[in-house]
Amino acid sequence: MFRLSTYMSLLFAPSRSRRPPSGRAPRAPVVIWNLTRTCNLRCTHCYAFAANGRFPGELTTAQAFEVVDDLATLNPPMVILSGGEPLMRPDFFDIAAYASDRGLRLTLSSNGCLIDDAAVARIRALGFAYVGISLDGIGDVHDRFRGEPGSFDASLAGIRRCIGAGLSTGIRMTLAQENEHQLSEVLALAEREGAAKFYVSHLNYAGRGRIHRGKDLAHVRARRTMEILFEAAADFALRGSGPHIVTGNNDADGVYFLRWVAREMPERFDEMRAVLERWGGNATGEGVANIDNRGEVHPDTMWWDHGLGNVKTRPFSHIWAQTRDPLMIGLRAKRRPLKGRCGSCPALAICNGNTRTRAFAQCGDPWAEDPGCYLTDEELVTLNRFAPKEVAHALADR
Repeated sequence: MFRLSTYMSLLFAPSRSRRPPSGRAPRAPVVIWNLTRTCNLRCTHCYAFAANGRFPGELTTAQAFEVVDDLATLNPPMVILSGGEPLMRPDFFDIAAYASDRGLRLTLSSNGCLIDDAAVARIRALGFAYVGISLDGIGDVHDRFRGEPGSFDASLAGIRRCIGAGLSTGIRMTLAQENEHQLSEVLALAEREGAAKFYVSHLNYAGRGRIHRGKDLAHVRARRTMEILFEAAADFALRGSGPHIVTGNNDADGVYFLRWVAREMPERFDEMRAVLERWGGNATGEGVANIDNRGEVHPDTMWWDHGLGNVKTRPFSHIWAQTRDPLMIGLRAKRRPLKGRCGSCPALAICNGNTRTRAFAQCGDPWAEDPGCYLTDEELVTLNRFAPKEVAHALADR
């Protein structure tokens, strides 16, 4: 996750800026917990292949409580309750209440359609730190993306209820060819509605996203998207208002932002590069973890085809700390065993090789160069003042 507004505030409003993230080895990861695959929508990009039906093998309430007890011993920074649509699980509020009582800091990831007045009252009473709701366009564009007529109106109503109840609420948007043209409109809606955060996710090659990877934004369009977000984040930072802009599933965004700094504020380049390197980029397998609906543990939510163990037989804390899985060893290495242009990239300290699922989906090798990186070799060469000479020469000779 790239917290664009945090870094933009450092440039334009340091007195109001949030503390930038730093460190590659947190004591415990943020845990994204998919409580169920059942969902009332049929989103084209769903990594969980969720559907409106029952899925065998999902954790029982008692098993979920055991997971909560184990997570409480780790004290993770955040536990994100997700799905499917988590509110479709009949015992959702029982699990959330138990987790809240055990001191876990909870956030809710929802499509918003089921957040009525009764639900928002319970969410507020349980002390959820944040609610993230997806809007993948305006009106019919969102409805087509989500596979359900009327879902835009229902989701927007859920957003308004949460904001009206005083909950920290964010709007999420996953970009693809079908909705990229409405990015500015959704961002304007987020500002108008008073959303605390606007999260833009690049399409990742997992779940149904893998099926639709041919519809991923072309690199030139991804760059245009980031320029729109840079302009908005700078404006919000200067005004001291507007949603906090965050991007996800493409850590090259941090490198591209450094390019923007070099262009717009070159006197701040060295300072910002140091800050971005302290962030360190992709945290899969270290700062983020996933538990799926059946209790299988994964490096993150985009690695559902790679399990590390199941909480039904071993506690999450043991699985996470004791794994000798080759993929996890590589993800946690001080320098990941990357190949191609990723392996020789002078900006590696910023993005950490990016998300590895795109490389794995395209060629079956998680360490191959990331096909989603939209910076050119020539652009990366201009960042090589901090790179070893042999790396700079290798890039220059391409």
